[in-house]
Amino acid sequence: MRLLFVSNGPTEDAIGARIAQGLGLEAYALPLVGRGKPYEGIAREILGPRQEMPSGGFLFGSLENLLADLRAGFLSMSWAQWRTAWRFEPQVVVVVGDAYALSVGVLAARGCPVYHVNPLVSAHYLEQASWIEVLLDWGGSDFTPYERLLHRRVRAVFVRDEASLRRLRSLGVAHAHWYGSFAMDLLPPPERDLTPYLGTDPLLALLPGTRGDEAFSLPLMLEASRHLPLTPAVAWAKDWSRLPPLSGWQAEEVDANTLRLEKEGRTAWVLRGAFSAILHRSRLALATAGTATEQAAGLGIPVIGFPTPGPQYTRAFARRQKRLLGKALHLVEPDPYQIAGQGLILLQAPEAYAQASQAGKERIGPPGGIPGTVEHVYRDLHQLGLVRGVC
Repeated sequence: MRLLFVSNGPTEDAIGARIAQGLGLEAYALPLVGRGKPYEGIAREILGPRQEMPSGGFLFGSLENLLADLRAGFLSMSWAQWRTAWRFEPQVVVVVGDAYALSVGVLAARGCPVYHVNPLVSAHYLEQASWIEVLLDWGGSDFTPYERLLHRRVRAVFVRDEASLRRLRSLGVAHAHWYGSFAMDLLPPPERDLTPYLGTDPLLALLPGTRGDEAFSLPLMLEASRHLPLTPAVAWAKDWSRLPPLSGWQAEEVDANTLRLEKEGRTAWVLRGAFSAILHRSRLALATAGTATEQAAGLGIPVIGFPTPGPQYTRAFARRQKRLLGKALHLVEPDPYQIAGQGLILLQAPEAYAQASQAGKERIGPPGGIPGTVEHVYRDLHQLGLVRGVC
């Protein structure tokens, strides 16, 4: 069994790796964005150039992103990926991503079974969207005729939420399925006990992201946190050396994964390897991230976001995420006093807080997307005679 995973993004890679792990079959991976690190130790081989682009996968997020990627060799990298897909001879293809990734997967399949996992498109993106917003992000906001044409070559399509299931089936794709949220499946149990450092008080989660927006957003978040009655904890995934300049904050490394910041009597914590631990202790979140914001909302944590210069959390991206999360996400201007002011409103208005909390749980949905997909694909392969036994 040669099972090929085609995915185009860090979250998509993580979902694909989890599905591959659950299936327990000989897997190969072709990541179209970045190096595909989640597949390491799971896939027998990671194919393709595995080249990082400046935009981090947000090629059309802005003109600057597009030009930077083109200068970095995006076209030659893409050609190498298509050539790799054509030369590989899989028996089964699982695509995790958008219509572009599906195009590559269908090319690689050449008649063998294909399964499409689309964790990107949501019917919620169409809510209160102007025609120009839908047009500019058509493939990300709705299932396009081209994608639905490709679905004729697919044995099953797995979507991210129940609203998208209804939408896709109404468009004639009867073999669409929804088993739960992929994003919530990726959220692990709390990684460690934060009590020795942070005590037992509720936390303010600071989620600046990992795509480059953090250089702009983290200083604003920390400044806003000084005016909120919660202990701020930054979920950080990079080396300490990658922290942006934090004016006025004095840093002390407590251990290899814990940094304490002090400014005018206010303490903030920067923590590595503690993302889930932070979320499970948080009452409110400040976020300029993608999947991390969705996971916070899915846990019922109201989120405050604000646009950055990019590359990811631009004004257009923020508005798009607002349509996805509804009342769970409150967008303000990138000003620490506006950020803190919105936080105080939520903390001091129980009804507004409850509405935001419930909206996040409903929009994101419960976990179950990954194990449901694994069981469905394995069962289908068994019926096709490609595997034996029961998953």
